Amino acid sequence: MTETARRHVGKVGNAQELAPLICLLLIDSLHFVFARLLLPLIPPALGALYVIGIATVEVGLFGLLTNRLRLAPLRRHWPTFVAIGICVGIGANLNYTAIAFIDPGAAAMVGKMAIIFSLGFGLLWLGDRLSLWQVIGTVVALVSLAVISFQPGHYLNLGVMMVLGSTFLYALHTALTKKHMGEVDLLNFFFYRLLLTATVLVLIIGVRGELALPSSQALPILLITGTVDVVISRTLYYWALRRLDMSVFAVVLAISPVAAIVWSLFLFDVFPSGQQLLGGAGILTGVALVTSAPALERKPVATDQC
Repeated sequence: MTETARRHVGKVGNAQELAPLICLLLIDSLHFVFARLLLPLIPPALGALYVIGIATVEVGLFGLLTNRLRLAPLRRHWPTFVAIGICVGIGANLNYTAIAFIDPGAAAMVGKMAIIFSLGFGLLWLGDRLSLWQVIGTVVALVSLAVISFQPGHYLNLGVMMVLGSTFLYALHTALTKKHMGEVDLLNFFFYRLLLTATVLVLIIGVRGELALPSSQALPILLITGTVDVVISRTLYYWALRRLDMSVFAVVLAISPVAAIVWSLFLFDVFPSGQQLLGGAGILTGVALVTSAPALERKPVATDQC
């Protein structure tokens, strides 16, 4: 790491660095909002496929035009890329399906459990240790998740469980990336991650017999979603990840459900119930405790959503 990079780690610098972080916060919060916009226009799994496919084409074209795309990383690391593609592909399918049963704001709150899962993988697999406050924060977040999950009605519970399953898979993909993909440059990693994810989604849709062309109404939103929610969002994500201490970075992303609630209210006139807000506040409190408390020999483990 260069001296300049070291000076950036763990703090937010001037306004030029703060602006991308604010953009990341706003765009990251739109993940479930985009899924909700696509829901009445295209089947969930098909929508996820086209979103990832559009992002794959865009990143691939950029790699070809800049002459930076290489086949060697895929040859050397294909088992890990396949595992990552399975995790992210199934997770994307779950996320897009779940939005039929849970509003975007509540889904974004549950999605912040990715930080807890990531720390769990770090503790059990990567040899990290947690401080007392991080243990307390984990318990607070899990109890708060139960507050959201055990609501009257089958649909909300199903949606929460789908988002929770997707969140676990994203955390697993992040742990695999941390452990095995450090030597692969960002462009090639991102492209092959997208390519294998799209392949998994094609297989899912092929088994279901749902493969079809998108409607003219869905196509513009698919293009916007693939570009904004995947390409731009993940570029900002990795930009911030390389400049901030992981604890600060995670706390910044933990605020995104607040923005998701605002987007949900503005676009769909949907606001979480008092019980959902209470559970979501508990999740954010637990996540803040986990990510801001001093750790005992803890290695940073990132979270990722698409």
